Amino acid sequence: MQDLTPLRILQLYPKEDYFTGAAIQLRDLALGLRARGHHVVVATRPSPLWRQKTAEANIPHIALPMSHELDMRSVVGIVRLLREHRIQIVHCHKGRARTLALLAGLFEKIPVLILNRGVSFPLDPWNRLGYTTGRVTAVVAVSQSIKRGLVAAGVPMEKIEVIYSGTDTDRFHPGVDGGRVRSELGLQPDDFLVTQIGVRSWRGNDDVLDAMARVAQAAPPARLLIVGAPPARIVSLGEKARERGIGDVTRVLGHREDIPEILAASNVTVDASYAGLGLTGSLRESLAVETPVIGTNLEGIPELVLDGETGLLVPPRNPEALAQAILRVIENPTRAKAMARAGRKRVEVLFSTRLKVEKTEALYTRLLAQRA
Repeated sequence: MQDLTPLRILQLYPKEDYFTGAAIQLRDLALGLRARGHHVVVATRPSPLWRQKTAEANIPHIALPMSHELDMRSVVGIVRLLREHRIQIVHCHKGRARTLALLAGLFEKIPVLILNRGVSFPLDPWNRLGYTTGRVTAVVAVSQSIKRGLVAAGVPMEKIEVIYSGTDTDRFHPGVDGGRVRSELGLQPDDFLVTQIGVRSWRGNDDVLDAMARVAQAAPPARLLIVGAPPARIVSLGEKARERGIGDVTRVLGHREDIPEILAASNVTVDASYAGLGLTGSLRESLAVETPVIGTNLEGIPELVLDGETGLLVPPRNPEALAQAILRVIENPTRAKAMARAGRKRVEVLFSTRLKVEKTEALYTRLLAQRA
């Protein structure tokens, strides 16, 4: 940070997970702001991993129950944080954090209150009020498509700032070696690895399985890897793969920290999300390591994946179209790699963590100056 007075910032996250997209974005933002000289406090639900990682980064971490939107114990805790750390900016991630911060603001002034919007689910009347109230200074949308959705729901356009989610392009880069992961998976040199990162009901995991059942018949070397499943889903997804006749070419893993190496080991990364998405992190990260991508033509994905230029797009809930796109990558790896290289450049220009931190810092500074 240069020529700026250090800001005093509270990042409020009402969950305990550490490896989901939202948690990764919060973590990288907090680390980036801290590196630029700001005083950053992170409050999450109780989490040994958050406590450990923030301590390693010399960032204060406060555990709050945040068990529901009217959790007064947490409101009292937030008020205490505001006073002890003389917080100027509260950045809320998820709706529960917003409500708790608004309640805390009744007891202690919050100069700047910012909401993050990373999903495209429709706003109900209660949530809409949480975005339109004058006590909320600004809304950060992670894509232009989410901004359009908020405006359509009645949120003033001038209140919304688009700041794309970021990828650490120093950690995710074309030189990452995926050899160890391919060895771990027992892959042969000619095996073609299709990878999906993330397991949620609306991520289209079943659609990927259906697509791979088609691909496996046309391209026997094809293999499928699904990463990020909780224990129960590891079992259920394995059963679904066997039901489709692809159990022997499918691996399902839990949460991993070696995502750069997994993506570098892959021949293509797919995302078959069909609802609620903003901008899928695994596609950004995959392009950053120059692994080809296929995504659905939905919400913020086309802002990253330009069809035929930086990757391929398919309609949501269409396993046949997804299968054909995977086969296109298998049949023309040279073209696929060229799109991935173009994707890396697009990530560097628009979707890097460095750029996200800089834009967020500029927004904080501008809003605080306006409120002063």
